[in-house]
Amino acid sequence: MAVRHILAIDQGTTSTRAILFTEEGLPAFEARRELRQIYPAEGWVEHDGEEIWQATLDVVREVLAEAGLSARDVAAIGITNQRETTLVWDRKSGRPLYNAIVWQDRRTAESCAKIRAAGAGDLVAARTGLVVDPYFSGTKLAWILNHVPEARRMAARGELAFGTIDAFLLWRLTGGRVHATDATNAARTMLFDIHNRHWDPDMLALLDVPANMLPEVRDSAGDFGMTSADLFGVPIPIRGMAGDQQAGAAGQACLAPGDIKATYGTGCFVLVNTGGAAIPSRHRLLSTVALAHGGRATYALEGSIFVAGAAVQWLRDGLRLFKGAAETEALARSARADSGVYMVPAFTGLGAPHWDAEARGAILGLTRDTGIAEIVRATLESIAYQTHDLIEAIGKDLAAEGRPAPTALRVDGGMVVNDWAMQCLADMLAIPVERPRVTETTALGAAFLAGLGAGIYDSTDAIGKAWRLERRFEPRLGEDERLARLQGWHRAVDRVLAPR
Repeated sequence: MAVRHILAIDQGTTSTRAILFTEEGLPAFEARRELRQIYPAEGWVEHDGEEIWQATLDVVREVLAEAGLSARDVAAIGITNQRETTLVWDRKSGRPLYNAIVWQDRRTAESCAKIRAAGAGDLVAARTGLVVDPYFSGTKLAWILNHVPEARRMAARGELAFGTIDAFLLWRLTGGRVHATDATNAARTMLFDIHNRHWDPDMLALLDVPANMLPEVRDSAGDFGMTSADLFGVPIPIRGMAGDQQAGAAGQACLAPGDIKATYGTGCFVLVNTGGAAIPSRHRLLSTVALAHGGRATYALEGSIFVAGAAVQWLRDGLRLFKGAAETEALARSARADSGVYMVPAFTGLGAPHWDAEARGAILGLTRDTGIAEIVRATLESIAYQTHDLIEAIGKDLAAEGRPAPTALRVDGGMVVNDWAMQCLADMLAIPVERPRVTETTALGAAFLAGLGAGIYDSTDAIGKAWRLERRFEPRLGEDERLARLQGWHRAVDRVLAPR
C-alpha cells in the first residue's frame, strides 16, 4: 500500500511553510519562504497578502517536487495561520484591498480605548471571551473600512470579503468557491459569540461591520472544499483548519482538561484546555475555542505574550549582537547570573495579564560591566518571566473553578531547541517543562486535524497516541532565588507600564 502523506500549510508571522507529514505524525519534507515585514508607522505592522499567496503556492509546489510526489499522493491539506492578522479582499478579483494588518499592529489602540470608555468591555468579554484590544481582528477590519477609499461603499454592495489568513488562503486555493474559516480563528475576531458559535450581531453593530463580509464558520476538522485543479495538477481535499496556537495544542496532544502548552515563536502563547466549558477569566486572560469537531467545541484559557522570539531577532538584526539565534545559548551560559539586568520586550505593548498597548520596551540595570552576554541572558529570561506571569494567572483562574493548577508545561516552537532557555523556564515556573520529539507542533496539529477530517484518524485519541517526549526539564533553582528574580522582573515591568 502506498504511503499517504498529509500536507500542512503553516502561514506564520515571519515565514510561510509547507510540511509533508506521514500518517504517524513525522515530518518528511519541508519548504519555507521568509515573509517581509512592513512597518508603515510606529506601532503598525503589515504583510503583503499577494506575497503570502505566492509564497504559499511556491512552498507547496517545492515540497512536492522535493519529495518526488504529485498532488495525487496527498491525502489532505491542513491550514494553520497567524491568527488575528486581518485581510479584506475583492470578491471578484480575489485581490486584497489593503495590506494584511498583522496581529502585532497597535494602530487601533485609540478606538479600543473609546470602546472601553463607553462601557462595552464587559459585553465583549461575555460574548467573545476576549478583552478589548488592538490585537484582535475586529477593530483592524473596522479601520480598513473607515480608512481605505471606497471600502465602505464596496462592502455595502457586497463586493468585499473579510477573513483572517486561513480564510484568504482557502478562498484562493479553492478559486473563490469557499469563503469559510474555523471556530478557532473566528473566536479571535472580537465578532464571534464563542458560546453559541455564531457571528454576534451586537459585536458587528459595535464595530459597524457588515455581516455580508464574514466567512462561514466551520469545525476545525472537516470539509473545506478542494483546491483548484490548475494549482497543483489535480484537486487536493482541504480537511483541517485552525489558528496557529490551537493547532499547536492539537499537535501537543493537549486534548484533555488541564493539558497546557506554550508555543514560542515571534510571540509566546500559553493555552490550557478547559474542556466543554468556557471559563471566564478573573485575571485578564482570554477564553477561547480550542477545537471544534463533530459539532462540539472544546474551550481553553489563553495568555498571549506579544514578543518572545522577536526579541531575540531584534538583538540579532537590530543591535547586531550576534549572527545567529543558535549563539544565544552559549552567550547566556557565559553571562553573570547576578548581573541584575532585566529586559522588558514591550516593543508593541504588553499582552496578558497587563494588556497595556502603550507600554514600551526597556533594558534596565545596566552597568559599565554589562556586556552582550548579560543582555542576551536577560532577553531569554524575560520570556521565562512572562510565561511565569501567565501560568500564575491561569492557575488562579483554574483554582476559582475548583480545578488544579498545571503540573507540567509542554513547549514547542523554534526557541525550544535552546536547552538553557528551557531550563530557565522550568526554574521560573517551578514545574517540569516537556519538549516533544517533533517541536514544530503547529504544522503537526494542522496535519492531525486534516487527517481527522479526512478519516485517516478515527478520533482525537489517535492523535494523543502519536505524541512523543524528547526531553523533560526539571526545576533546579532554589525557591528564594526564584522569588528574588521574579521580584526584580516585576519591578522592571512596573517601570514600563503606561500611567493609569
